[in-house]
Amino acid sequence: MMRSALAAAREGGNGDVPIGAVVFDPDGIELARAANRREADGDPTAHAEILALRAAAQRFGDGWRLPGCTIVVTVEPCTMCAGAITLSRVDALLFGAWEPKTGAVGSLWDVVRDPRLSHRPQVVGGILEADCQALMIDFFTARRTD
Repeated sequence: MMRSALAAAREGGNGDVPIGAVVFDPDGIELARAANRREADGDPTAHAEILALRAAAQRFGDGWRLPGCTIVVTVEPCTMCAGAITLSRVDALLFGAWEPKTGAVGSLWDVVRDPRLSHRPQVVGGILEADCQALMIDFFTARRTD
């Protein structure tokens, strides 16, 4: 599943931070995938997670709900994305690299496991972490040398 998210991040190639997200249905079938498009679209909400959740909700579920689904992301989601993931009612969130500056799934905040929320997905972080980190390191290293 994480390899699909890594492929989505690599396919982005639009000058955006290479983050990929894929939503799978309860049977493990891919519903939607996306890469960041914030720069490409001029849209502050065009994060990979948001785009993948929107597309998955059009194909599956009760309107906007994604019960039984899993979202897989290459980098720990930010506050906006963690909130959207929780509100979508996915069962599980799997992510690769931890993000100590903006991560909202345990690093800086822990939005998805806040006991005050009515829905809390299962979370597993650090999946293929080195591969996910390498995408980020390569991207930012190239930008600093340009």
